[in-house]
Amino acid sequence: MRKWVKLVIKIGFLVAIVAGAFYYWLRPLLVRIESTTLASGIHVKFRTEGTNVEEYTNQAWQPYFAKGINMGATIPGHFPGELAISQDEYERWFGMIQDMGANVIRVYTIMMPEFYEALAKYNMKHQKDPLFFLQGIWSPEEQLIEGQDAFDPKIKSKFEQEIKDAVAAVYGKTTLMPEPHSGKAGGVYKYNAGPYLMGWIVGTEWDPKMVKGTNDLHADTPDYAGKYFRNKPGANAFEKWLALMVDTAAQTEIQYGWQHPMAFANWVTTDPIAHPGEPLVEEDLVSVDPTHIEAADWEAGYFASYHVYPYYPDFFAFDKSFQEMKNSKGEPDSYLTYLNKLKAAHPTMPVMVTEYGVPASLGVAHLGTLGRDQGGHSEQQQGEIDADLLQEIHGSGYAGAILFTWQDEWFKKTWNTQRYDEADRRAYWYNTLTNESFFGVLGMFPGKDEAIHIDGDAADWNKLKDKKKLDVQAPGFEEIWATHDEGYLYVMAKLSEPFDPSQESIYFGADTLPGGNRHGPELHGMTLDEGLETLIQLSDDDKSRMTIASNYDIHARLYERSGLPDIDPKEEQDDSGIFKPWKLAVNYLLEYPDSRVNHPFGDVDVGILERGFSDPARPDYNSKAMWQVQGQVLEMRIPWMLLGFSDPSSLSVINYMPQSKNKFEVTHVKGVRFVPWMVKNDQVALQEGSAAAQQVAVSAMPLYTWQGWEDKVNYVERPKQSYYIMKEALQKIQGPVTPTPQSGS
Repeated sequence: MRKWVKLVIKIGFLVAIVAGAFYYWLRPLLVRIESTTLASGIHVKFRTEGTNVEEYTNQAWQPYFAKGINMGATIPGHFPGELAISQDEYERWFGMIQDMGANVIRVYTIMMPEFYEALAKYNMKHQKDPLFFLQGIWSPEEQLIEGQDAFDPKIKSKFEQEIKDAVAAVYGKTTLMPEPHSGKAGGVYKYNAGPYLMGWIVGTEWDPKMVKGTNDLHADTPDYAGKYFRNKPGANAFEKWLALMVDTAAQTEIQYGWQHPMAFANWVTTDPIAHPGEPLVEEDLVSVDPTHIEAADWEAGYFASYHVYPYYPDFFAFDKSFQEMKNSKGEPDSYLTYLNKLKAAHPTMPVMVTEYGVPASLGVAHLGTLGRDQGGHSEQQQGEIDADLLQEIHGSGYAGAILFTWQDEWFKKTWNTQRYDEADRRAYWYNTLTNESFFGVLGMFPGKDEAIHIDGDAADWNKLKDKKKLDVQAPGFEEIWATHDEGYLYVMAKLSEPFDPSQESIYFGADTLPGGNRHGPELHGMTLDEGLETLIQLSDDDKSRMTIASNYDIHARLYERSGLPDIDPKEEQDDSGIFKPWKLAVNYLLEYPDSRVNHPFGDVDVGILERGFSDPARPDYNSKAMWQVQGQVLEMRIPWMLLGFSDPSSLSVINYMPQSKNKFEVTHVKGVRFVPWMVKNDQVALQEGSAAAQQVAVSAMPLYTWQGWEDKVNYVERPKQSYYIMKEALQKIQGPVTPTPQSGS
């Protein structure tokens, strides 16, 4: 009898465990997510109908506009694939995103399990107004570009497996173990987020040479007629391959009892529109046309997904045929013109712009029209431009607009700074010259963002513990203090007299390496025993800037044979006495036959230092403010790369060695020495009884040094001004519109 009782207890215990596990997996499905059910028993929550996306709600299909935001996979100090974002952080972010007015999150690839679990838990608390998501599926981008053949069996198999893994992860039915350092997510996926899915976006931006290579190699490949998707007559080989991949996603998903709208990722470079004014042949080489694929038996439907930024490719700025329409301000607007042409090219299907936006950064990578550049914006300017782009997308009749992006990501690279920094250490510091890192409306600021405000008030410095007094004897300066964080080297100076930038100038020379300028016009007759790599001048608004010794000028050294005008040989000599503007390239020299027309090399000065207030609580806050003076207190923050650092977290600077394979050599240094001087009435303020020609011992100046960092990266999370501007813009949009025809200019 006792054995029988024990057996019953054991069986009951096992049943409880199994039931609990089953409930744990099924719990999201038990949440009341209203959907319709097909005759086959398959659930459908979203579908496409004509040029609209529709949501099943209140027992009917309703037109739906995806007011979305893209979300990255990590936070400062981490690379993708590392377990960095907690469930609590995700849930808090989801609340902020909904409060901003967004209804959809788009992710590019399989996220860590915490994302899906957090989203399901969040939505269980918000059943009447859930937050949906678009799931992207990352294609084997590097292998595609390297092999130039999408039908390569290894590439095809790899992508098909990625599709199956993504679907299983969303529905909480897999365990993924990616290769170390692959950047891919992994873990046990046991939480079903499928009820909150809005749609699938298969793949990433397609390399045009790869697409053309695939088409050339497989021109005779037969049409693909899958169970749920097929290509139409006239599709090229790559489009047939995409039909197969979209169908693979559909065949995989239906096994979980659901259908969702399908799309593949696309961008302006491979759109089906001709860009006759595009200088670079490669940017208009080949088309990948969504209208060449159709749903054969997929009730949830099919839509087009495009990444559309206002500054790239270059035809946005140079092609007059894309400046025919005028915006609400009466300005010729290439972005608005493009949106209408793209929409017209897809007359029978919904189109979403699944990436748009500009970054708030010091660095700039491309120039657009109407000031819509890739970078160089304050947070306020970022928000105003993003809001304008949203309104144009919505007003042009699109089915959705997904802003790029939610959070800043320090690990990102940009084409015009990636040769200046160290790829495996980008996540550890805040490089405001790398604009790609700062598209977020949720700012990820360096560690002292709250501790130090650039405002000409020393009160915050008095509270700092990790600061150093620089024992420098210089006329006009009573005290000089320095500190640093992941983004800047900060300097605070107490001056002998109130500073008037309109009548006088303050200079700080910076020395990191042997070499550089020991004389020059800016020194007004002084000579130094050791050279300066960079120089800061603070005076009126038009003259405050950072310059770089001509023989250290990394921009000139990198692009000397790539489009820059001939460099005076004197500038290449050590101690030339010449300081050059600190520049970044924005476009290469383009010449026939690589380009349709000759196009000059372009660059911009990123060393301009704006005077302003960096306290976000102030009404006159300027996120780009680098210095301020009030009376006798001067404060400034210096971006690390402007000082020549390739990685401040390991005290590495770009050295004077010639570049090798388009990459500069670096040297590990002990720190930075600053040489301050003041100029009044075009004369250097001197020690009493000294002569202007007297040599200044830079080598005896105090060294500001610090411990490197990696394991402990400090950052401050804070919504940018752009968050609140976008909140106002998003909350005005309630659904899709039918655009009214607009006349050309």
